[in-house]
Amino acid sequence: MAKATMIGQIYQPQEETFFDDERPDIDNLRNSPLRVLAAIDDFARTKKYLMNVGENKGHIITELIKEVRPQTMVELGAYVGYSCLLFASTLRDVSGKDARYLSLERNPEFAAVALTLVHLAGLDDVVTVMVGPSDSSLRRLHASGTIFHIDLMFLDHFKPAYTTDLKLCEELKLISPGSVLAADNVIKPGNPPYLEYAASTVKVETNGVDSRFLEATANQYLQREGPAKLSASLRGNPNLVYKSDLVHSFEPSGVPDGIEITRCVGEAVGPL
Repeated sequence: MAKATMIGQIYQPQEETFFDDERPDIDNLRNSPLRVLAAIDDFARTKKYLMNVGENKGHIITELIKEVRPQTMVELGAYVGYSCLLFASTLRDVSGKDARYLSLERNPEFAAVALTLVHLAGLDDVVTVMVGPSDSSLRRLHASGTIFHIDLMFLDHFKPAYTTDLKLCEELKLISPGSVLAADNVIKPGNPPYLEYAASTVKVETNGVDSRFLEATANQYLQREGPAKLSASLRGNPNLVYKSDLVHSFEPSGVPDGIEITRCVGEAVGPL
């Protein structure tokens, strides 16, 4: 009898229990965004930190959704889908099943996880997850006629792209009077260029990654996604007028952070 030969590397040692253990009961999670969110929170508390928006800042946005009652909400940066589940479920509750939640995620692995969780939570009727750079996805959505106006936008992606993506939305007329923006991480790690742009009546040009960003922030996605490519030619709509408020809160780790809520309140006539 021929002797068996091992092919490849062996698995970790087999445990007594390798299924039917303490992993989440999928059937119990199905069609329940809140139970899926609770499972994600439990994992992040007991197993490994996840860079989700978390309950504290998440509550700020859900209250904003209830106030604005958007028909079209866009998020820039899905990560693994926590914010998508939390906000889209709230959106469906307050705006109905005709409302749309568009989640734009550059990283295909993160997007695949988010899409799986959206399906598990039963939010397919409201949510669309798009894979690719946020600026490219925004252009595609506009060119295809999928969206004409963004009622509420949540920014939680590559921090230097906050300003350039806002300018792109202005140029495409996706952001106009009545639009509301909610920007995460404006304290940790911070986003001075975005805060300045939203607060200023004199819009300044941007050229690449602003030198005020910490190196860790500027290179956060370098290994996964390569060097950042930010447009240097976007001017935006310098006539739009914004009013902003900083709402202090906390990261899921307990570190202080905040959400900048910016409302487009008007448009000046002619160049400022």
